[in-house]
Amino acid sequence: MMDLPLDKPAGVLIKTTLVDYPGHVAGSFFLKGCNLRCPYCYNIGLVLPEVNPDDLSTVQQVFDHLEKRKNVLSAFVISGGEPLINAYTPLIIKKAKELGYKVKIDTNGLLPDKLQALLNDEILKPDFIALDIKTRPARYAEVMCEKSFKYFNNPQYFIDTLSKSIKIVSSLPAENREFRTVLVPPLIQKGDIKEIAALLPADASWQFAQFQNSNCLDPSYNEIYPYTDNEAKDLIEYAKSFIPGAALR
Repeated sequence: MMDLPLDKPAGVLIKTTLVDYPGHVAGSFFLKGCNLRCPYCYNIGLVLPEVNPDDLSTVQQVFDHLEKRKNVLSAFVISGGEPLINAYTPLIIKKAKELGYKVKIDTNGLLPDKLQALLNDEILKPDFIALDIKTRPARYAEVMCEKSFKYFNNPQYFIDTLSKSIKIVSSLPAENREFRTVLVPPLIQKGDIKEIAALLPADASWQFAQFQNSNCLDPSYNEIYPYTDNEAKDLIEYAKSFIPGAALR
């Protein structure tokens, strides 16, 4: 494992959360760095390398927090950004597991080989994986990445890559996985839900969240109104017709 400096600001630490790890009181660490540029993303300081939030914590501060709260917290979530591109992720997993924490990884699914390598490693294997699905995979090529990205305008790459990650996550026991989708009106409509549902296992926990139209990476998304409660309910009921475990979180 790489010898990395622990005193370098690396991400945003959430000391206590009741919603990020199902069934556990947890802490979360949102690492800087991402391989996508989702237009509705509101964690701009974690995605853009030139932007630094004021509240970044070091990995040493994370370790200190884990030590201090090990009798209160039972789980730890590593998110982002995209944690599978960050060299600190294995280090944090190892430390958390040594202290007795269950570990959850939030990923966008574009690094299936790294995901599989983690799951194959007895020391670093996460206890829970949450896979974000932004829209139907074919749309990623034009919506979710910059024109400079190697696979911009190559929908087949995203179809193949996301399908591989979904298959990996689907192989886990149902209680150790979930799929997540934000209800962004231009990106998630009934046709998108139907296509995504076809990729998921029938016993999937498919957790939806309402879109927040503020501080979006693409400022034009700040002008998009979220679905109304009734519209969101209708979409969830439609998702349930394919995946009974669909729910609005």
